[in-house]
Amino acid sequence: MRHHNFLWAAVLCAAASTNSVAFADTANFAGHELAGHAKVSIEQARAIALKAHAGKIADEELEKEKGGSGLRYSFDIRRGKMVREVGVDAVTGKVLENAPEGPNAD
Repeated sequence: MRHHNFLWAAVLCAAASTNSVAFADTANFAGHELAGHAKVSIEQARAIALKAHAGKIADEELEKEKGGSGLRYSFDIRRGKMVREVGVDAVTGKVLENAPEGPNAD
């Protein structure tokens, strides 16, 4: 458990020191316990997602899901009234999904 707390603190410090694009508060980051299996960091995945669809990250999580490596970061990115879900493979960094948020959002 102490290792997870240390990792989480490191993620929060890294996020706090980032002055680039706006993103959701990392306290809302679900799935951080899977981060040890990811080769792409949350910061790298945010940059990839925002390059695929510019806007403000409203929600983010790391989850096991079919497709790609089976581990992906999922971002809800808001631009105006539109929200898109952008999925980034947590192992390869490839964009797996870039679609309007559906009616059955998480």
